[in-house]
Amino acid sequence: MIDSTMMNPRLSLPLRRMRTLGFTLIELMVVLVIIGVLAALIVPNVLDRADDARVTAARTDVNNLMQALKLYKLDNQRYPTAAQGLPALLTKPTESPIPTNWKHYLDKLPNDPWGRPYQYLNPGIKGEIDVLSFGADGQAGGEGKNADIGSWE
Repeated sequence: MIDSTMMNPRLSLPLRRMRTLGFTLIELMVVLVIIGVLAALIVPNVLDRADDARVTAARTDVNNLMQALKLYKLDNQRYPTAAQGLPALLTKPTESPIPTNWKHYLDKLPNDPWGRPYQYLNPGIKGEIDVLSFGADGQAGGEGKNADIGSWE
């Protein structure tokens, strides 16, 4: 006959020795506290990187829009009016002044990284024209991630 201790060697260990094979609640709590402290130190740095990436993407979009607007001006001797706005880069404006040498300048009009349309000012506040995003808060002004990102930068 086969003894049950031969099939499972752990059954033959003394009871006191079997208790030392697992983790205690205190050991598990210490590990969880260490993981929590590390997460508290690392997560804010990772979240700041996402905000930096959005600001960089907005600056790139603003520069691309300004390049398209400069091409528009080269072809038509003027920038689109404030009423025509940025959609004049996608479709030929039908309101005066109608551009005489209009071409297709963009495939699509991007939104800023926060999902809002870019603002176009003609005449601009800081230049002949301005293209800008209001940043994370969607309002004029602000600091840090809420600061305006514009063509004057």
